[in-house]
Amino acid sequence: MSDLKTQLWVQALLKRVVLQGGYAVIARRGDPDAGAVLVVVDDLLGEARLYAPERIGDAERAFRCIASDRHAIDAMIARRAATDPDLWVVEIEDRALRHFLTETILE
Repeated sequence: MSDLKTQLWVQALLKRVVLQGGYAVIARRGDPDAGAVLVVVDDLLGEARLYAPERIGDAERAFRCIASDRHAIDAMIARRAATDPDLWVVEIEDRALRHFLTETILE
């Protein structure tokens, strides 16, 4: 996973979302080669989740849900974006709050 370019990884996530009946957009485009990706999942009914990447060991990428309040999510993204010009943000709309991530989800 570590050799996979961020832009390609994001495109694969968007494709998975669409193929499984969700809707997704790139809300913020970062460095195409190595930017971090935050994934926002919104059910459009008041529930949302923010998933942030973490590493397990030396190579495996995982994600952790770090926020579930839409205002907190927006504030966290704004803070990260202010200090990380390479940051990507993918917004997924899905009534069942599916994240479509294939990586390990940490508790």
